[in-house]
Amino acid sequence: MTASDLTTGVTQQAALVVLAAAVAGGWLGGAPGSLGVLAGGALGLGSFRLLTARLRTVAAAGPVLAAPWSVLAGLRFAAVAGVAALLFANGWAHPVAWLVGYSALPLAVVLQGLRLAREERDA
Repeated sequence: MTASDLTTGVTQQAALVVLAAAVAGGWLGGAPGSLGVLAGGALGLGSFRLLTARLRTVAAAGPVLAAPWSVLAGLRFAAVAGVAALLFANGWAHPVAWLVGYSALPLAVVLQGLRLAREERDA
């Protein structure tokens, strides 16, 4: 298992879950429900991909200072919060639907990690 396998698998699983949930969100909550799920999933996956790219850079560079890492993490969090607040304030996305989409990422990370651990154990 490589980090690339984990990242690719998580992205694919989370995208499938988000698309299925967006259909359900559209059925339950109309356009704000569907857009909320899609926006939450996109923000979660985008943040995840930025985090993994940063981790690859840090791992390749060797020891680095912690200050730039924490500043970038804070900026990423502020960007996600700002976009979410903009979507909620304008009524474009429902907050619960957004949370459903954003929650697809941790679920995909856990499921992909368990799957890869089982494959390594069986190999």
